[in-house]
Amino acid sequence: MSFRDADGPIRMTDSAIFFTVGPEPARADIPALCADLAALVRGRGGGVVICDVAEVARPGVVTVEALARLSLTARRHGWSLVVSGAGPDLRELVRLLGLTGVLLQVGRQSEQREETGGVEEVVHGPDSPG
Repeated sequence: MSFRDADGPIRMTDSAIFFTVGPEPARADIPALCADLAALVRGRGGGVVICDVAEVARPGVVTVEALARLSLTARRHGWSLVVSGAGPDLRELVRLLGLTGVLLQVGRQSEQREETGGVEEVVHGPDSPG
């Protein structure tokens, strides 16, 4: 297990790598972010990269692009990327761009034939009341 000092963007444990995206990522920063992540995961067994975006001040399309490219970089090396600390503005932007299922954890999946919480089955047909 190794950790960089508190100001550093990267921490590692046996089961996960913690990677931080700064407050205002620019498009020009994306290749370096991806190269840094690739260097961390290259040659290691698969695992989870937890990408902390809590410091992102004003999320924009470039932020989402950076996360998507970091996710692809992790996947190329057999890792999965989980976004952590996303604020409401970033979550809404990811949703508007149709990338919620790719970048954000939306909750657990229903198990075999289990109804999703708060959802009732609606029956339409001759036997339905009213």
